[in-house]
Amino acid sequence: MTLLALLSTALLFGGMALYAFGFATFLFSNLPAGQAGRLLRRAFPQFYLFVLVFSSISALLLLSSDPIGALLLGCVAATVVPARQVLIPAINEATDTGQKRRFQFLHALSVAVTLAHIGMAAAVLSRFT
Repeated sequence: MTLLALLSTALLFGGMALYAFGFATFLFSNLPAGQAGRLLRRAFPQFYLFVLVFSSISALLLLSSDPIGALLLGCVAATVVPARQVLIPAINEATDTGQKRRFQFLHALSVAVTLAHIGMAAAVLSRFT
């Protein structure tokens, strides 16, 4: 169980880090901004679904061996749902209606949520040592 928890948490951490620091940067450096934005808009719900699935799996696998790690990953799973279902549609609406200040605020919030999720996954990974 512990090995599966480690692998699942490592996949979660790596996937989030790659998406946040690699994929988005790659898109905006290789595509026109409008095209990159449209592609990210389509990818974000899938990204959040990935985070939900793997944070939940990892939390369940850690329940018996590391309740604190399980709690941290449970928090990731719990907070990714409103990010996916509420925050992302609000960002899209702000973009579509030209509300630049609202977009900037909501985008900054989504970045903070993602960084917090990455940090929590990193904290859980550090508990395996």
